[in-house]
Amino acid sequence: MKRLTAVVTGGTRGIGMGIAKKLLQEGYEVLLSGTQPESRKDEILAPLLEAGHSGSCEYFKCDISLKEDRDALFSHVSSRHGRLDVLVNNAGVAPLVREDLLEMDPESLDRLIGINLKGTFFMCQQGANLMLRLGNSGELPQRIVNISSISAYATSTNRGEYCISKAGVSMVTQLFADRLASEGILLFEVRPGIILTDMTEIVKDKYEKLIEGGLTPIARMGQPSDVAGMVYAACSGLLDFTTGQVLNADGGFHLRRL
Repeated sequence: MKRLTAVVTGGTRGIGMGIAKKLLQEGYEVLLSGTQPESRKDEILAPLLEAGHSGSCEYFKCDISLKEDRDALFSHVSSRHGRLDVLVNNAGVAPLVREDLLEMDPESLDRLIGINLKGTFFMCQQGANLMLRLGNSGELPQRIVNISSISAYATSTNRGEYCISKAGVSMVTQLFADRLASEGILLFEVRPGIILTDMTEIVKDKYEKLIEGGLTPIARMGQPSDVAGMVYAACSGLLDFTTGQVLNADGGFHLRRL
């Protein structure tokens, strides 16, 4: 029996790498995608291969904002694997420069909408169409997991374009959950909170002080493995009487407390 196949975008570091490690540990064939050149694939995959996971992995260069890259990615999945069980849309970017809403550069908004929102939308569309074309040869429903953020609902006025893009990802998840339920494809949204990665390292001290001051009920920064655990929960089959469900990997930040 062929192993389950998962695609993880933005999988070369941080949260994406954590998700890939977890799925490999659970025996998936995992295709990581990112914008790093193919020449770096051995370096990218080394931490996964050295860990001796039971699954297998490969790297495929893909900028999710480009149709030709998305086409090439899903064509590769079809020809090499002949199945797509799980699609994890993790790829995303932050503003290059944080600016007040009154000064936001239109090009920055276009960049984040193009990658985080438009890219995720069409990854869902093309991934779902491939799932339908190939059919489901596994025991569990096929599924798409979108990684959004607490910024989908929590305002940051110096990076409003990021918040807008992630709020859009939440609606993308709801729309495809509605459209694909009758096709046997489930959608989930995982909302990471303050996760320690190389992207947040520069503001680690700031966030740790906020957490010490009571920002989150669980008083620590999250790890990529915390998000990965949520993704695997969505893939495990234990949540299959729901779709469009939000899973908060945020230390309880979403609670409204007095």
